[in-house]
Amino acid sequence: MLLAIAVGPKACLRAPFLRMLEYAAMSRLVPLVFLFVFKTLHAGGVYQEPDAFIAEVFGDNVPKAEVLWLNKDLKNTIADILDHAYQGLRVRYWRQGNTTAWILDEIGKDKPITTGIVIKDGRIERVRVLIFRESRGWEVRHTFFTDQFINAGLKSDTRLDQTIDNISGATLSVRAITKLARIALLLDQTVTQQDPK
Repeated sequence: MLLAIAVGPKACLRAPFLRMLEYAAMSRLVPLVFLFVFKTLHAGGVYQEPDAFIAEVFGDNVPKAEVLWLNKDLKNTIADILDHAYQGLRVRYWRQGNTTAWILDEIGKDKPITTGIVIKDGRIERVRVLIFRESRGWEVRHTFFTDQFINAGLKSDTRLDQTIDNISGATLSVRAITKLARIALLLDQTVTQQDPK
């Protein structure tokens, strides 16, 4: 502390001055610390409700939700993309012509990130982070990140045919969103092959 400097015969005179300096320094730090803590605690949240996302994608003509049942091969491919087993038996999606919309979850570090992904003609048209529950990595919600996915497709090895740049400090969130984009493209391919419409 600053008061430790005040020693010797003039310590009595210096102590109030040093206390005043210490108070001034602390009074400026407290708002900064509060701002940092507040921003960290409120970094995540609901950015858009899934129903509102679907309504935004399809406008006034929202199609009825459909279900894709996952067979063993498809579940294995999804598990390969995720690097862990996929627990679900089916995935809900919305389809209108050659456009599909998917709302998928994947764990960032500890908690799921809910993401809306729109595929048109086998290419990503839109990626939006809808609900972010982690305390770090929330930068993935911004368009400077999500716009990188626009027009991305899936290669035969289930990798994206575009490079996605990382965000320092948000690596796990970036990986989660990238995996979800790959899965949405894979699921879109499956639905299109089953029913070309």
